[in-house]
Amino acid sequence: MEKLLEHFNKLLQETKTDFHRYIYSQINWNSRMIGITGPRGVGKTTLILQYIKENLNPNTALYVTAEDFYFADHKLLDLADSYTKVGGKHLFIDEIHKYKNWSKELKLIYDYHPELKIIFTGSSILDINKGVSDLSRRAIMYQMQGLSFREYLQLFHQISTDIYGLQDIITHKVEIPESIHPLPLFQDYLKRGYYPFALEDTYDQRLRQIINQTLESDIPLYADMNVSTGRKLKQLLAIIAKSVPFKPNLSSIAEMLGASRNNIADYCLYIEEAGLISQLRDATGGVRGLGKVNKIYLDNTNLIYNLAHENSNIGNIRETFFFNQTRVIADVIASPASDFLINDITFEVGGKNKKQKQIQNIENSFVVKDDIEFGYMNIIPLWHFGMTY
Repeated sequence: MEKLLEHFNKLLQETKTDFHRYIYSQINWNSRMIGITGPRGVGKTTLILQYIKENLNPNTALYVTAEDFYFADHKLLDLADSYTKVGGKHLFIDEIHKYKNWSKELKLIYDYHPELKIIFTGSSILDINKGVSDLSRRAIMYQMQGLSFREYLQLFHQISTDIYGLQDIITHKVEIPESIHPLPLFQDYLKRGYYPFALEDTYDQRLRQIINQTLESDIPLYADMNVSTGRKLKQLLAIIAKSVPFKPNLSSIAEMLGASRNNIADYCLYIEEAGLISQLRDATGGVRGLGKVNKIYLDNTNLIYNLAHENSNIGNIRETFFFNQTRVIADVIASPASDFLINDITFEVGGKNKKQKQIQNIENSFVVKDDIEFGYMNIIPLWHFGMTY
């Protein structure tokens, strides 16, 4: 345990606390067991280290990562037993999906040590594994995604603004400091502002590494896939990147990959939960329900610029941004007449010359335009939808 403590203290010293992700204030940190899931690279590790540094006595808190070699011949349960005996009160476990039988051991720790609070993080694909449902009576789960445009402004440019809800946006209440021109900053955000590590010089390389690790390691390990199936995931993502947004023809994709049609739907679900694609569903089941998949997008605009290259057309980028940012605050489904439907409000997304034709006979509808700073009547700037969290 001495090595674990040494590693933890080093990380704690290096953790900065001048910027917090949106979810920091939403978490009920008093819960006895908390799970935080999200794609690689969105800042889950920093989030929990910040909480420890700002709120806890480091002598009664311990951070570990399930990837540590320590767990090659030690169990989490044994660590919890030993730690509580020396007065430990908070156990933080990062990358829990890398630990075999994690949900069973977490349940035992929870039941055996009522004096211990447990906070764990893991890949988004935990959300579709029965392990989470096994913990449903014990763990409070939170889903975290990448930076909003509002967070990007704060982290990258020290520009602080309020959070605005959907009703605020459609009634033109969004405000930023008068001296700021948002459009150049918005273009930079679309290319390299979604992940906090974009502050580093090696951003594109690191993002590609995250994509590869997710497809080659996280999903196959978690879904018990073999190496050849992991390769098919990469091929599938490449097909999606070249075609987005597209209406999926599962039979055609299955033929290209040499896989069954049913498997393709499963693969898409895994890649979606891992934070690499988003599937826009129709009204029959809602965003997380059983609705038929209407379109498949890459998850965020940074992935488009990293993966799609010459196929990164501006219409796709605009729709991807809108879908990515609004889904945090609402169920977003496909509109039968336009692009998106949120709470019976129709949104048509386009450039500054976009006309009203497609929505002219639809009540409660809005045109969302890129390349404009201010909105009026039923016309809303696209960048305003980046202020929702």
